[in-house]
Amino acid sequence: MIYLDNVAGTKPDQRVIDKMIPYFTEHYGNPSAHFYPIGREAFEAMEAARVQVADFIGATADEIVFTSSGTESNNLAIKGFLKNSANKGKHIIISEIEHFSVDTVVTKLINDGYEITKLKVNKGGLVDPADLEKAIKDETVLVSIQYVNPEIGTIQYTEELGAICKAKGVTFHVDAVAAAGFVEIDVNKLKCDMLSIASQNFFGPKGAAALYIREGVKVSGLLDGGFQERGYRSGTENVPAIVGMGLAAEIAKAEMAEYVPKLEAMQKKLWDGLGGLFDFLHFTGHDTRRRPGHVSFWIEYIEGESLLMWLSLKGFACASGSACSSNILAEDEDDLVASPVLTAVGVPTDICAGSLGMSMSRYNTLEDIDKVLEVMPETVQKLCEMSTMYNQK
Repeated sequence: MIYLDNVAGTKPDQRVIDKMIPYFTEHYGNPSAHFYPIGREAFEAMEAARVQVADFIGATADEIVFTSSGTESNNLAIKGFLKNSANKGKHIIISEIEHFSVDTVVTKLINDGYEITKLKVNKGGLVDPADLEKAIKDETVLVSIQYVNPEIGTIQYTEELGAICKAKGVTFHVDAVAAAGFVEIDVNKLKCDMLSIASQNFFGPKGAAALYIREGVKVSGLLDGGFQERGYRSGTENVPAIVGMGLAAEIAKAEMAEYVPKLEAMQKKLWDGLGGLFDFLHFTGHDTRRRPGHVSFWIEYIEGESLLMWLSLKGFACASGSACSSNILAEDEDDLVASPVLTAVGVPTDICAGSLGMSMSRYNTLEDIDKVLEVMPETVQKLCEMSTMYNQK
């Protein structure tokens, strides 16, 4: 299997796994019980990881809160912040292509009297900073914009957006889950007040993530219980995963300069190769402002999920940004639900039945790209022959 869905999660680094194992077998104490050695060992290891994660994004250790996932970090950022700002205004701004863990949370807040503005994006998936500046008003309390969109790979003008929020005095949250380990993150350059990352996206374990909360920003925890994570996140911490996340962050910071150019070379080869195969293949996302090693596209009249399954049978693991985004969201379970990201960037729903994403990591090679380009012509041809839409065009 050639794994090309690294935007969903990367293979953990073996050094990270080796670092984690003793915290299952030897240093298994509860970090809250640091009055005796085995608990203190766990606590000290967790605090060392907090320093590593902070250093990874240009923060201080006191500004890092460990969570279980990017989704939890996003929920804590939005809901936890709004608990302390209801009297300051009830207007929130996001983009129309945010992750469900931001979009769904914010949309539900309409029931609590919040006004939501969803900024439009252009064909490349970019928010115009001028649109953000116009949208901010006296009642605006929070702006949440994704750094990198995982479906189309676009890298937002995050620094410019952050500068606008800072000048306007509006709190700025960045969902950087799809960016970490592939795009440099410096919370001071981004001028953000909160930022979410997740370990599995930069060669660490699943089950460990973090929320950066700038000093002075008031956020309330979502869980009632103990006072772990300084009260931001009650519940016993996942020490092995946190230790792994810390080392993964340290490795990514040290080695990104080495592996990112290799990712860009694979990306160019795949982009150029696919572009020369079919005149009815269309790339999605920005052609230059995109996550290294990420290529996404749609093919006229071919369902993204069908292409995904055929490639899986041939030994490739890819991602579908499908028109069948989720049958759960459809009023009729037989209907296809258009991906909101594809709709936002202007993909025509009458001839697009889904997109495909291929995202590479430092474990991929140029030979992997050769194999993709070798199987694509025959695979696409077979699907075209099976497509009613294609045969009726």
